[in-house]
Amino acid sequence: MALVYLEYDFKISPTQPATDILIAELGEVGFESFVETDSGVLAYILKSEWKEGVLDDLFILESPDFEISWTSKEIEQQNWNAEWEKNFHPIKVGDKCMVRAPFHEAIDVEYDIVIEPKMSFGTGHHETTHMMLEHILENDFDGKSVLDMGCGTGVLAILAKKRGAGPVDAIDIDEWCFLNTQENVERNDCSEIQVFMGDSNLLKNKKYDVILANINRNILLEDIPIYAQCLNPKGQLFLSGFYLDDLDAISSKCKANGLEFEKKLEKNRWISVKYVN
Repeated sequence: MALVYLEYDFKISPTQPATDILIAELGEVGFESFVETDSGVLAYILKSEWKEGVLDDLFILESPDFEISWTSKEIEQQNWNAEWEKNFHPIKVGDKCMVRAPFHEAIDVEYDIVIEPKMSFGTGHHETTHMMLEHILENDFDGKSVLDMGCGTGVLAILAKKRGAGPVDAIDIDEWCFLNTQENVERNDCSEIQVFMGDSNLLKNKKYDVILANINRNILLEDIPIYAQCLNPKGQLFLSGFYLDDLDAISSKCKANGLEFEKKLEKNRWISVKYVN
């Protein structure tokens, strides 16, 4: 029996940074997947998880700086996936990498990555994922052991593997992401990637040359000491999922754990940062 979702279609003006704030707040009240559109965002919550007044405590809806309206309707899971097909467009990262869905035509690039996003995050469209992909393309991954923490669709682990990394582990706490990463790993002939469901508790006694973590500010601040312990000498830590305003807090935490700032990328107030030990 297909799961029934409620789809909320939010119209937002101006779209940024309100869309990112709204997605973060909706995630806190039970919405579990999102599709950004030209006019705002489609947000999905299981009908069984929906409660009266679910939007009542969202601060962004009360902000005088943005105009936000919405409509809602029921949608079955198979129709929900069709929304991805309407809104998921292929993207290029630099001149070498294409991230596309199975229904997109392939083009001649060095790294052709096919992602079926389903209900997982990380297609390369969001600034944070795009910048992490840029970091992977700019750095040497050949023969290096890699962890993709909070892997979403697995796209970062897949590109790292295609860039010569190995072994590669991918971890996510969300079951959808865990299952979706497994599918995408097979789809991209990267079956050597090991996929695990869980959090940083899985990292005990693990060591990596490179750790990729595109999560959010609070989880990163909590887990940076664990990442630092898991890095081999001359290791590299790539972080994203936070705003430029959070950089001082992130860098201070890294420095306290023996990691030095090396480089940052910035897009629309989002940043992605490289640290080394």
